[in-house]
Amino acid sequence: MAVADTLNFTRAAEQCNVAQPSLSRAVKKLEEELGGDLFRRERNRTHLSELGRTMHPLLRQTFEAAISAKQQAAEYQSPDHSVLRVGLSFTVHMGSIAPMLSELTRAFPGLELRLIRKSAQDIMVDLKVGDIEVAIMADIGSDWDRLDRWSLFEEGFVLLTPPSQNLTATQIADIDPDTVIARPYCEVTANHDFVSPAGTTGRRRRHEASCDEDAVGLVRSGLGVAIMPASIGRHLTDLVTDTDDLELTRTVRAFGVAGRQRSLAANGFLKLLRAADWAHTG
Repeated sequence: MAVADTLNFTRAAEQCNVAQPSLSRAVKKLEEELGGDLFRRERNRTHLSELGRTMHPLLRQTFEAAISAKQQAAEYQSPDHSVLRVGLSFTVHMGSIAPMLSELTRAFPGLELRLIRKSAQDIMVDLKVGDIEVAIMADIGSDWDRLDRWSLFEEGFVLLTPPSQNLTATQIADIDPDTVIARPYCEVTANHDFVSPAGTTGRRRRHEASCDEDAVGLVRSGLGVAIMPASIGRHLTDLVTDTDDLELTRTVRAFGVAGRQRSLAANGFLKLLRAADWAHTG
């Protein structure tokens, strides 16, 4: 690049801070690799050959890409820069962990957060292969012996009903199970069988949502009812209907991999999670 810019081997060597013979040998080696002369060398004038003119933009692009790669590598090695990948199951409300994330970014100003939303089963796979450092989800009973787990909070479930129903209280036993919106991504309710009331036969309809936002939208539209964790229901007080026979609970935990080196940010996040006051979450 320096020779192409200056068209003078002496000035190019000075610009690169190397001896001219060293620069000449490097150019000669490159010409051997490419199979032809890149320059026409004359006593008082050096100019690009036809091959040199063809290769020049491609080699400049390669050169600039290499410089960029070195700069990015240096930035990632900087103590002021780090990336934390956190896996969240679909049923973990962001409001539950947002305060800890805010405090973490204040402690690590250069931190970049990568939040990955998946089912609990898929999050566990990502944790095992190292795609994430910390996972937050309800316990799914994994027996992997390298799994570190810390309990954060235990909570029950609430019933969400359409506002148009104006219910002040009801019993789960009175709810037609075909009107319960399916949430197949939920660690608890996905495998729960709701008993049909006496005299109910057949399946008339059963809507299914792929995320809690859609499930809430279906409830608000009067298309069914939904059974959700209490930590989510806290933000949907206009939809929560009191019931005393919904006997479902779950424990939300933070997970890591035992024996695997964690970043400073990951360790800091786990400390914040474990020290947090979760008393009013569930």
